[in-house]
Amino acid sequence: MFETLMNLVQQQAGQAVINNPAIPNSQNDSVMQTVTSSILSGLGQQAQGGGLGNLLGMVVNGGGNIHQSPVTQGVQSHVEQNLMEKLGISPQVAMSVASTLVPIVLSKLMNKAADPNDSTVDGNSILGAATGQQGIDWMGMAGSAMADGKLDMNDLLRVATQGGGGNSSGGGLGGMLGGLGSLFGK
Repeated sequence: MFETLMNLVQQQAGQAVINNPAIPNSQNDSVMQTVTSSILSGLGQQAQGGGLGNLLGMVVNGGGNIHQSPVTQGVQSHVEQNLMEKLGISPQVAMSVASTLVPIVLSKLMNKAADPNDSTVDGNSILGAATGQQGIDWMGMAGSAMADGKLDMNDLLRVATQGGGGNSSGGGLGGMLGGLGSLFGK
């Protein structure tokens, strides 16, 4: 997952990082590493902080409207903060880098996950990395919750229970329910 994200960041880093006069060339690799690790940890923050349903919706919908997603906004803020704290980048430059890279990288990541011909990443690996719960069939659960075209309490409980939503490590059932409406366009 990290390698896939890093490749996406490197592919998109031209104007935002490499050709950015506010970032010394000697810092380019550090900036790209920080952006990559911050996107990954930012997804984890979103999953643990009650945004798991929104993240699940992004993955299921192949990204959907990435720019308007609370997940994207949260990850972007996390990237900005880490660029400032870890590398001493000014708030304006950090905001510019994050606002340029995060939406496009997340969009490309979600498109890769939705592409059956691309085996580098899938929805389950994104959600597993974000939640720290590898081996769970998140996409199967989402599919079964949508199988009858309507969302009912049994579907929600099944997804929450199978997805570890009943634990106390953050998010919980409330976190799962908080964004599941995005799966169903509500």
